Amino acid sequence: MKFGLAVLAVAAGCQSREPLTDQKRATPIASTPSGSGSAVAALDLDRKDILGRAKLAPDVYVKHVLLAWRELGPGLQNQIDPRAKQRSNAETAALAQDLAAQLGKDPTKIDSLVKQYSEDGNSLNGVPYELTAQTDFVPEFKQLALRLELNEVGIVRTLYGYHVIERVAPPPIDPLESAEILARSARPGIATIQHVMIGWKEATGAQRLADPRAMKRTKVEADKLATETLEKAKHGADFAKLMQETSEDPGSKNSGKTFDVDADSSMPFAKLALRLNDKELGLVQSPFGWHVVKRLAPVEADPLDSTEILKRDPFEHTKIKHILLGWKDLHTEDPRGATRARETLEKLVKATVARLNKGDKIDPIMAELSEDPLTAKAGKSYTVDAKSELVKPLKDLGLRLRVKEVGVVKSEFGVHVVQRTE
Repeated sequence: MKFGLAVLAVAAGCQSREPLTDQKRATPIASTPSGSGSAVAALDLDRKDILGRAKLAPDVYVKHVLLAWRELGPGLQNQIDPRAKQRSNAETAALAQDLAAQLGKDPTKIDSLVKQYSEDGNSLNGVPYELTAQTDFVPEFKQLALRLELNEVGIVRTLYGYHVIERVAPPPIDPLESAEILARSARPGIATIQHVMIGWKEATGAQRLADPRAMKRTKVEADKLATETLEKAKHGADFAKLMQETSEDPGSKNSGKTFDVDADSSMPFAKLALRLNDKELGLVQSPFGWHVVKRLAPVEADPLDSTEILKRDPFEHTKIKHILLGWKDLHTEDPRGATRARETLEKLVKATVARLNKGDKIDPIMAELSEDPLTAKAGKSYTVDAKSELVKPLKDLGLRLRVKEVGVVKSEFGVHVVQRTE
C-alpha cells in the first residue's frame, strides 16, 4: 500500500517498554472508515493509557509497522497489500500485538520488523517520520505519536489499519546540512523564503513527486548538485532562475514563488527558514530531498503603498485579482518591467488605479499590463485567507480591501495593483 498518512514533512522521533497486559488487550468496536461505506467490525488495540496523556512532545520522530486486513473496507481494497488480503482482523490484531511486544523488549528491532511486515511502502527505506502538532498526518496516528516517550511503543488504529508505532531518536544531521544555523534559536515572526528542492531516487518524498531528474539521481549526485546550487546562490546567482533550472518542487519551481513560514508551519524547510538571517542561505534535508533555502529581507514600505488600507483590521477571507508591474530595480523576467524607469512605473500605477476606480474591468487590464505570468492572460483570481500562500504584502493588502476597492502594495516581485472582487 502506498500509505496516505500525509503530505510528507520531514523525516524525524518514546520509554516505558512494557508489553501489552491483559487489561490492554483487544475489545470489539465498530466504526466506519472514511470512504468504506459500511461499518467494519474490528478489535480495539488503541493504547488509551498513552492517548490519555495531557503532555505532547513538540517534535517527534517515529517509525511504524502498518498492518491491514481483508475486511478493512471496500473503499480501500485496491490499496491493501496482498498479505493483508489473506488475514482476518483477528489475525492482524494478534500480529500487531506480537510485534508491539517484541519491540517492547527490544526497540532496536524496529527496522527489521518494518522491513519484514510493514504495508506502508513509504516506511520501508528506514527513514523515520517527523511530526509536530501541525504536521498533516492522519489524526489518530499523530495523537499517539506525539504522546510517546523515546523508545516507547504503542498501537493505534486508523482507516488504513493498525499502526505499531515506536518513537525513535532524531536521525543524525547530514554533514552537508547547515548545522550552525540549525543550532540557533528560531527568530520570532514570519520568515519569507524561496527554495530549490533537489531529490534523489531513494528519497521518499521524491518518489511521490516522481520528477524524472530525481528518479535518475543518486544521493551522492544530489549532494553534489545541492552544494553547487548553494554556492551559486551565495555568489549572487538569480535565485528565481536557479529555482526554474534546478528545483523539483512543482508548486514553486517555475514561478519563483515565496513561502511565508512561522512557528506553526509544517513545511519541510521550516526549521531552517526560521533560523536564517535576512538574505542568508542554508541547506537542509527532508524526505523530499535537499532544500537550498534563501530567506528574503522584509519588503520595505513603498511610497505607492496603500498605507491607510494596510492599517485596517483584516477580513476573514476575500477574493482578489491583481496587476503586477515592475521596474528596472525590481521586476520579474518580463522585459517591460526590466526596462521601465521608476518615474514611468509611478505614472503607470496611478493611471491603472484611476482606470479601475472609474469602473473599467480588471481582466482586460491584466491581459494588457500585468507581468504575473500565472494570472495575466487568464484573469485568475486568488481566494485569500490567513493560510493563503501568497506573498505576504499581497496577502496583507488583499485581506483588508473592501469589495470593488483598489489598493497598491510592493512585494519582492514588483508593485501590485489589487482589486477585491468578492
